[in-house]
Amino acid sequence: MTESLESAFKTRVNLPVRIALGVAMNRKSTALALIVALGFAAVASAQTTAPTASPSPQPNPCGAPENRQFDFWVGRWDVYATGTNRQVARSLIESVYAGCGVRENWAPLRGGGGGSLSLYLPGRMHWRQTWIDSSGSLADFTGGWNGKAMVIEGDWPAPTTPEVHNYVRMTYTPNADGSVRQSGEASPDNKTWTPSFDFTYRPAKV
Repeated sequence: MTESLESAFKTRVNLPVRIALGVAMNRKSTALALIVALGFAAVASAQTTAPTASPSPQPNPCGAPENRQFDFWVGRWDVYATGTNRQVARSLIESVYAGCGVRENWAPLRGGGGGSLSLYLPGRMHWRQTWIDSSGSLADFTGGWNGKAMVIEGDWPAPTTPEVHNYVRMTYTPNADGSVRQSGEASPDNKTWTPSFDFTYRPAKV
């Protein structure tokens, strides 16, 4: 191998390949070794210098406007009986899982707490909320935004008598002053409704 060819070869071929070439040359197979080594070098060069394509950004599965319909409820709140200054609870409402869910952490000033997880289901074109609490109760609600408020309904039976229906409708209304009103109605037959609770969420005092 001439000096100029050897210099170029060392520049283009990595150390392991040059070692393999040296072994082969010691076996008096200089021409064949050069062909083989250059072949290996071409493969190695292709493997090390080929540009790596950047992965395409994945679309946000919860980026639709419908997924933002409940964002007005997100915040840290002091909760009052509507129309009064009587505080009944504290509540932390969080946007979770890359904006796909809204998580409620309900902490009444008296009694046990509870919480819910809400999300928009595009295939069904409605919102779903699942509630659990320290009494062991479980309730599922479905509904959606009606242009002015989020309205969801579901059966909320007592944990000890799940066969006895207790239908509940909840309406969440954003107010102009930044507060949120949550009113509830109850029905034993899903036909006749009576008011059951009425809360106003005000931004928590620091």
